[in-house]
Amino acid sequence: MSDTQTLESAQTETSEALVARLAKAGRAAQVVLARMTTPQKAAALLAAADALRAAEPAILEANAQDMVAGAARGLSGAMLDRLKLDAGRLAGIADAVAAVAGLPDPVGEVISQDERPNGLVLARVRVPVGLIGIIYESRPNVTADAAALCIGSGNAALLRGGSEAVHSNRAIHAAMVKGLVSAGVSEAAVQLLPTQDRAAVGAMLTAAGLIDMIVPRGGKSLVQRVQDDARVPVLAHLDGICHTYVHSAADPDMALSIAVNAKMRRTGICGSMETLLLDAAFPGSVAVVQALLDKGCELRGDARARALDPRILPASEADWDTEYLDAILSVAVVDGAEAAIDHIARHSSHHTDAIITADAAAAEEFLQRVDSAIVMVNASTQFADGGEFGLGAEIGIATGRLHARGPVALEGLTTYKWQVRGTGQVRP
Repeated sequence: MSDTQTLESAQTETSEALVARLAKAGRAAQVVLARMTTPQKAAALLAAADALRAAEPAILEANAQDMVAGAARGLSGAMLDRLKLDAGRLAGIADAVAAVAGLPDPVGEVISQDERPNGLVLARVRVPVGLIGIIYESRPNVTADAAALCIGSGNAALLRGGSEAVHSNRAIHAAMVKGLVSAGVSEAAVQLLPTQDRAAVGAMLTAAGLIDMIVPRGGKSLVQRVQDDARVPVLAHLDGICHTYVHSAADPDMALSIAVNAKMRRTGICGSMETLLLDAAFPGSVAVVQALLDKGCELRGDARARALDPRILPASEADWDTEYLDAILSVAVVDGAEAAIDHIARHSSHHTDAIITADAAAAEEFLQRVDSAIVMVNASTQFADGGEFGLGAEIGIATGRLHARGPVALEGLTTYKWQVRGTGQVRP
């Protein structure tokens, strides 16, 4: 069905009927996709990456429409940065799709195998999840990342992007599908919901039996709605309230460099540091906060932090639980590692938290005790990214404790089944 026919059909169907129709088509495509070999899937992803590169003028033109509309709607600078595409970013998106083609294929991997005393051989083998619904907001790169990861793991995808990036998403999706189809993948393997009606999101969330898993990627309100309303299993990506704790034994130059990078490299990504914890015994705190302020970062601190520099504004209680996604940072002075770990336990979203220290024992204690999906030592939280972890693209950072945690890539989009091989055994 052409894009025009799909849009016309979407205007005459109920949201439930639309989602059911697309989901059934996606499920049928996934059955075929699951049987494709690793080289076949890799060839399809490389074709999709080439199609993205070839479609650069159309994609950037579509993105320009979204940027104009976003500015008119009053989107923040951080939101506009998330939305913006240029030749370099688009090349990065295409390269990420191509990178997925070169990753180890988890499908068919034997996780474990054992022979029982009765001679039965039991194996746990990785298989695709099925049809995955991805609901996301203003990042157009998610359209390509999600499609690539689903294809690479043998899953079909039903995508629902945010209205802020509607033109960009459609242009990226069209290019991806063109490339995939040229390599023998059904166009129904990656579908973009052709409506921005919020009722369609509700229809996806209640499509139990048709959609096998929902992955929300966006702000706290989106994720909360998905978790509250879903009748389909959810792999949650919550907000990134990421902490960096500068220990008393931190190297001052390293602490300054990491703190500035963790906040200011890109303020609008989920791995951006939102709270800086400075040990009361760390000698370089003044230099760190001055460097951040001089870079244009607004600091909001407790009383002891504010004593470090008069430009630091008072922090409210809500600041410790806020994902700013902007050049704003909460700062607190703490009395040792125990107080830092306690602060993180109370306020972290369990996304990414880091310690800067030259004390190996303090580093190991932090790694063991901080219960986050990603825990770092002497590194910027901006490394919280599937590509930086060698996973290619990512579908999000899962902050829960079940199924998958941290950057979710190919392996995180699989489940497993038991294969039992016998020689005629019957149970007594």
